[in-house]
Amino acid sequence: MEIHEQIQKCKNESEEDNNAYSLFLYGVRSPVTRDYYLRRLRIFFNYIKLLPDQTMEKRCNSFAAYARNNPNLVFRNIIEFLQYQRERVERKEIVGATLKNFLKPLKLFCEMSDIPVPWKKITRGLPKVKRYADDRAPTFEEIKKICDYPDRRMKALIFTMSSCGIRIGAWDYLRWTHIIPIEKNGKIIAAKINVYAGTEEEYFSFITPESYYELEKWINFRRGSGEIIDEDTWIMVQLWNTKSEYVPNNNKIKSIGIKQLVARGLRTQGVRIKKKKKTDNAYGTRYEFQTNHGFRKWFKTRCELAGMKSINIEKLMGHSIGISDSYYRATEAELLEDYLKAVDYLTINDENRLKLKLEQRVQIEKSQLEALKADFERFKNEVLKQRK
Repeated sequence: MEIHEQIQKCKNESEEDNNAYSLFLYGVRSPVTRDYYLRRLRIFFNYIKLLPDQTMEKRCNSFAAYARNNPNLVFRNIIEFLQYQRERVERKEIVGATLKNFLKPLKLFCEMSDIPVPWKKITRGLPKVKRYADDRAPTFEEIKKICDYPDRRMKALIFTMSSCGIRIGAWDYLRWTHIIPIEKNGKIIAAKINVYAGTEEEYFSFITPESYYELEKWINFRRGSGEIIDEDTWIMVQLWNTKSEYVPNNNKIKSIGIKQLVARGLRTQGVRIKKKKKTDNAYGTRYEFQTNHGFRKWFKTRCELAGMKSINIEKLMGHSIGISDSYYRATEAELLEDYLKAVDYLTINDENRLKLKLEQRVQIEKSQLEALKADFERFKNEVLKQRK
């Protein structure tokens, strides 16, 4: 008997649990994590063929009612699902960490709905997980090639993700007001970016001048096309027919759409190929670097090469720094000063990097000239005193 048939039979004996879905959502604090958990829970429901035509709320509530009356069958369903995923791990289709990520939403759902499941028995059969993924960050040349993809948004997207290491989900919250340019001596030296603004996950980081100018160029293009730009304007929106008089305002593109856009750019530009399996010459299903998380790794690597403090890098990436979360209190100015060490390392365009180096050289020579002038003035004053 299929599970959806068993649920129909179960309804005659017990009313459907109408709180399971809302309790599950309540148990996930981060909106970004909530989306991932619902997606993975949906995969489990599809595997067990649970009410495929119904909404997630209906499926969650029905599963909770079914599970309360059939705990042993639920245990078997979970075991079969995880066994299927473990076989995928053995075939190198997914990694062990992905399998454990399937387990997390299932465990949370059952805990929030008071469904008794022997998790120790379940976790005993899971494969060991590597502490790090077997991939790499993209190279300068690969990033440049991605940016040549003929989409006005691509440079702004790639430059921003590469220069601050934000997660792909951060784009769901980024508005123009969250990008604040920082000037010194009349020049923009960086820009502050407020990530996940308005949520419990909110933190700030910085982006390079190059990234800020690309974002500004994209916003100005939209403004010139007739869009009304204000502080609530979403940074990334859907493209529109520029020949038409109608210009959609705040037609936001979601993070999943941005992920697809970047993946399309990678494929079209011939940047990323599938990773070869170790066992043979056939191409595997994993890639040398991840679609968007690879830019996050690139950011961390470049910042470390620039000599930034590791703890500051973690702060700017929105990572927890353990017990230091309660004690480490670097100011925004201190974090910016450290970040500026990495600006040259995070700048993608060769022309921009050379321009930055030239400006730095001019600044150094200007400082040296001012120091020489000061020495000359001191020497002149001493000579004048001696003559008197």
